[in-house]
Amino acid sequence: MSISREQVVHVARLARLELGDEEIDRLGGQLSQILDAVSKVSELDLSGVPPMLHPLDMVNVLGDDEPLPSLPIADALRNAPDAQGSAFGVPAAGGE
Repeated sequence: MSISREQVVHVARLARLELGDEEIDRLGGQLSQILDAVSKVSELDLSGVPPMLHPLDMVNVLGDDEPLPSLPIADALRNAPDAQGSAFGVPAAGGE
């Protein structure tokens, strides 16, 4: 499958990329190769293959939430550039 120069420019614009003529030509060729490789899937007989979310059986790999002691405030604020009492000092949202 070939991708046109206009399509490359459109995709670049969507991605907010500023590309030169040489980059557009190079990326057009690369995108066409990617689309050709992906289109090979349509040649496979996938009847009888159930849809799946992931190719491997996944289980929850996260452990149970268990409360643990917190980091002491003094340690948490040790390298803070602007500690204010027991909190981090941050600039005002309005830049004031």
